[in-house]
Amino acid sequence: MKLRPLHDRVLVKRVESEEKTAGGIIIPDTAKEKPMQGEILAVGAGARGEDGKVTPLDVKVGDRVLFGKWSGTEVKIDGEELLIMKEADIMGVVE
Repeated sequence: MKLRPLHDRVLVKRVESEEKTAGGIIIPDTAKEKPMQGEILAVGAGARGEDGKVTPLDVKVGDRVLFGKWSGTEVKIDGEELLIMKEADIMGVVE
């Protein structure tokens, strides 16, 4: 199934974090925090301003982004857990 977000929303796949700490301790799945970094899979057309013009998004498909811990709405597509969030929830692009 394909999904195209509307307006200023993006579809993000979380990027898994390391399973070991810097000291070499392995973190079990139950103690791991959800990663706050992801890859953009799809973007909407952009936000519509008060004048009716569409402003394109600053992010594009393939960008690696940072977002807040509680950002977005979790959805399951083809058995894969993804997030749909507004572009405003994205804090930055990892380069």
